[in-house]
Amino acid sequence: MNSETQGFDPGERIVRCNVAWDSAGTTLLDYLATRFTYRTQNEWRPLIEDGTITVNSQNVAPEKVLALHDLIEYRPGELPEPPANFDYQIVFEDDSILVIDKPGNLCVHPAGPFFKNTLWYLLIPKYGKNIHFVNRLDRETSGLMIVAKNAQIAAAIDPERIEKIYAAAVYGDFPSEAPSGVGFLYTSSTSLIRKMRFFAHKKPLTAPKAESAATNFSLLESNGKFSLVKAQLGTGRMHQIRATLRALGYPVVGDKLYGVDSNFYLKQKHDELTTDDRKKLILDRQALHAMELTFRHPISGENLFFRSEIPPEFFPDRLLAKA
Repeated sequence: MNSETQGFDPGERIVRCNVAWDSAGTTLLDYLATRFTYRTQNEWRPLIEDGTITVNSQNVAPEKVLALHDLIEYRPGELPEPPANFDYQIVFEDDSILVIDKPGNLCVHPAGPFFKNTLWYLLIPKYGKNIHFVNRLDRETSGLMIVAKNAQIAAAIDPERIEKIYAAAVYGDFPSEAPSGVGFLYTSSTSLIRKMRFFAHKKPLTAPKAESAATNFSLLESNGKFSLVKAQLGTGRMHQIRATLRALGYPVVGDKLYGVDSNFYLKQKHDELTTDDRKKLILDRQALHAMELTFRHPISGENLFFRSEIPPEFFPDRLLAKA
């Protein structure tokens, strides 16, 4: 299941999802086979019949008709997980917060095939299940994150007042007079990838739910074929930097979704990336790094600043040598 929340008991993996209006009235078996296509109806049926999958905490028949907001729970037991990079660093800690430097290729929260191979699972033995990630990074994005030790502390940190600066390695000779990153982000019903976002300087008439987005870009270094770019966020939208850079003509190196070929995302999803595909990607993960964080401490009110060094493989000459 891909679009669900995960149970937070480290002793048992529980995948949960609620039935939306467009699925109400369908049977549980049809719902699972249509929504989670990695198993057929014949494969989902015994999991329902043996109680591995329940509705509203009750064992039900595969032909159970679902109602709006029904809670479906799946207890898959131990499952193999893709490998992850566990080399995270705690760069600051006090009684209220942690600041963590996360490596690329480490999922923050349980999602999809990841449960134990997540930053959340690595932290809870010491800090408990009440930790809250104040700012989140994609699995392949590295860099600085704030972790509150409880919900009250998390609520006291205003996300709008966190200053975030990223470094990105991109294709192309990024200009010293950077193009504008102010505009709108939106999804398209014609895209083969539902979660993919698009950027435009003017709000498209066909996208009434488009979100305003602002990113200030500046050039750090270029060798003509690759560039290292600084990105300062004015807004914090999903996929903001990657989608904007792609629209501006400077896609992020190693990015399967917003890079030189978005088909790499679909191929990775089905474990079909070839050796030639990986060579074209140059890096095994997207070259995006949260390098600076500035925020006010939720208890003391002190202004805190943290910086994480840019990964050496992001620099243009290193990329040229690998290309």
